[in-house]
Amino acid sequence: MKILLDAMGGDNAPDANIKGAVNAINQVRAEVVLIGKEEIIRKKVKEFYGKEVEEISDRLKIKNATETIEMEDQPTVAIKHKKDSSMVVGFKMLKEDEGDVFISAGNSGALLAGATLLVGRIKGIDRPALAGILPAYKSQLLLIDSGSNTNCKPINLLQFAQMSTIYLRNTFKIEHPAIGLLNIGTEETKGNDLVKESYQLLKEKSEELNINFVGNVEGRDAFSGKIDAIVTDGFTGNVFLKTTEGLGKFVKKTLTESLTQSIISKICTIPCLPAINRFKKVMDYKSYGGALFLGVKKPVVKAHGSSDEILFEYTIKQAEKFVENKAVDKMIEEFEKTRKNS
Repeated sequence: MKILLDAMGGDNAPDANIKGAVNAINQVRAEVVLIGKEEIIRKKVKEFYGKEVEEISDRLKIKNATETIEMEDQPTVAIKHKKDSSMVVGFKMLKEDEGDVFISAGNSGALLAGATLLVGRIKGIDRPALAGILPAYKSQLLLIDSGSNTNCKPINLLQFAQMSTIYLRNTFKIEHPAIGLLNIGTEETKGNDLVKESYQLLKEKSEELNINFVGNVEGRDAFSGKIDAIVTDGFTGNVFLKTTEGLGKFVKKTLTESLTQSIISKICTIPCLPAINRFKKVMDYKSYGGALFLGVKKPVVKAHGSSDEILFEYTIKQAEKFVENKAVDKMIEEFEKTRKNS
């Protein structure tokens, strides 16, 4: 197996990307390919570890790419004109079977454009969508779309629900995942036109498409552990995702400060440390890795733009599991069945 990593994408590139890959290389069986400006990558590796790339591991490789797609670049224009960028080179390698999964923390719009234009959509899917994993009560929550499609139609949200069902059933072994539609109220008359129309479409098609649609879900109930996936448009989903991450950081920081304010509080905290550490681990979004682009013919993973070395490490390990679980192959099979039966 070969994991392709965009070494130049993200706010902390290339340092965090390189360190994450080095951290992960002895925890995965796959070969990891750092895609980017070779001279810079080699210089950084030497600076961080005092070794050449080849001395660290024979499974750590470099693929030279002379350009970088920046966050401010226009997505489609960048994909078409920056043909030797780390992102485009990664997509081409993935398409030509020179890699099994591609990871990038770069420009989300460019990643969606590249995945769609260069790798291609699964037949029957209008728009691929980012499926991010968040913690929930004694469980986890799939958020789709978490940031790739800011303007959606009801058919898109229906397909997001269908993809979520297939993904959760095949990859996480949840036989009948509960799929909710993110809304401002639980009543079917609530929400804007997109949500109300999507509700009716999901209600009408859920039995035919084997979707366990449980209706509208308010944000405060999303983490109850009773919902397996939340469906929404990419604009709302991204706001929801980043608000959740921000709240998690706030809770962790406030809790830490409260427990270390005085000598007495520090002493009283000692017996509770195992529970506190478990809580911190659950709330740490880094341990949940990146978001898989559902609806693309081959595995493409979007890492957080602000990813540090720990998040890259987790995302690389997660990407290996995506390939091993054949998440994309199973998605293609299921949609092929749907097309034949329709």
